[in-house]
Amino acid sequence: MDDPAAHLQQTALYELHQSLGARIVPFAGYHMPLNYPPGIIKEHRHTRTSASLFDVSHMGQIRIHGAGAIETLESLMPIDLSTVEPGQQRYNFLTNSNGGIVDDLMISRFDDYWQLIVNAANKMKDLELITSACGSRTTVDYQHDAALIALQGPAASTILSRHSPQTASLPFMHHGQFEINGIPCSVSRSGYTGEDGFEISVSNSHAIALAQNLLAHPEVEAAGLGCRDSLRLEAGLCLHGNDINEETSPLEANLLWAISPDRRVNGKRPGKFPGDARILKEMKSPPIQCRVGLRPEGKIAVRPPAALFTETGVESGLVTSGSFGPSVEGPIAMGYVKRDLSALGTRHHTKVRGNPIILTVVDLPFVAHNYHRRQ
Repeated sequence: MDDPAAHLQQTALYELHQSLGARIVPFAGYHMPLNYPPGIIKEHRHTRTSASLFDVSHMGQIRIHGAGAIETLESLMPIDLSTVEPGQQRYNFLTNSNGGIVDDLMISRFDDYWQLIVNAANKMKDLELITSACGSRTTVDYQHDAALIALQGPAASTILSRHSPQTASLPFMHHGQFEINGIPCSVSRSGYTGEDGFEISVSNSHAIALAQNLLAHPEVEAAGLGCRDSLRLEAGLCLHGNDINEETSPLEANLLWAISPDRRVNGKRPGKFPGDARILKEMKSPPIQCRVGLRPEGKIAVRPPAALFTETGVESGLVTSGSFGPSVEGPIAMGYVKRDLSALGTRHHTKVRGNPIILTVVDLPFVAHNYHRRQ
């Protein structure tokens, strides 16, 4: 029988993960570190108090060049790119004809091109979608030879500035080109943990050397996918494939803030992106369900896809993400509930292994964001 593991790809840091004793698991077509010997909870807490290094090289890095780049990208996303200056970065999403979210992504403007960081499981689909939308004035380039490393946590800036002092002044959601120990890197002040931090794009040939340089600091420890997931859940951030997908609209997911004002109902150029009919309609008349934070009572984590019910047994929603939150020292979850049952304090019911659990609607995020803001 064919071994599926034989077809998994390795990132440029794979040998480093092995040498550090990582527990390697299959994820989005790659061999990826779930955790290291300290374990997920310790890695999570270390990220919140110091700095952790994550390998996120499985993510896709796509460059779009040419005079038609803005036209192409705006035809696929509800964003106004005229407001994005070189050196700035935005969160947005590709939508489909039904108003669902094909993928969520980060888009950055450079002097002569745009760069997208897209989710690993969707990157080939995204690449095909963007390429098919390109006209003669636009070209798309997938960065096969680039690794992506995330340094996250309150000590991240102090650590990185020891190697490249200019990075300390980089504002949140901005990027630049820097040398780190003589290695050319593209650095953005962003990440998906809710903490201050950086994502560093570097050539595969220099990835291990860069990671080792950063891990040499006693404040920095390696961290895997396990704590990256618990960190982003505490931060109230969506995971594509769980909390958002090709059926979920941005309005259902409470992501209206990411849609540029000019592309909204009363904007200067509303719509004209895939699924605009549904999305603009939902701006006027909110959808029947919405994403909320949920706190299960007790100590049992409620994991997806757990159905939710009212006290009288009427189905009321679905849990899409759930785990133990180390920073809040208890179980946390996100999911979708009927809008008329989404008010703070509303109680929903489910069962885990036969145990009845009550979940209360709470504010997101569970842990306040600690992003670096411009002084």
